[in-house]
Amino acid sequence: MGTSPAGSGQWTFLTNHARVLLHVARDPDVRLRDVAARIGITERAVQLIVADLEATGYLTRTRVGRRNRYTVDPTVALRHPSEADHPVGDLLAAFLHREEVPDADAAKPDTGHA
Repeated sequence: MGTSPAGSGQWTFLTNHARVLLHVARDPDVRLRDVAARIGITERAVQLIVADLEATGYLTRTRVGRRNRYTVDPTVALRHPSEADHPVGDLLAAFLHREEVPDADAAKPDTGHA
């Protein structure tokens, strides 16, 4: 088919961080090795990305038996200054079916007050 225009290279719109977050939001019980296989990166790379997402508050990891369960906080703002007025839940809503998007109210801790 010929060559592509100069400078086009191999690039995509979403980062691997976004892809990992989308997979975890879609399936909170997903195994990281399965995420790695679906995205096409190493399991170690996924582990590092999950650690980044956890350290910045986008997700939390809870041990359930021998497995991990992940919870996405849809209220955390996107990181780039030009998108910081949007919560990550907006990104998730754009790529996941509405019922798959984590509920912002569910992400808030229950204080026990009515």
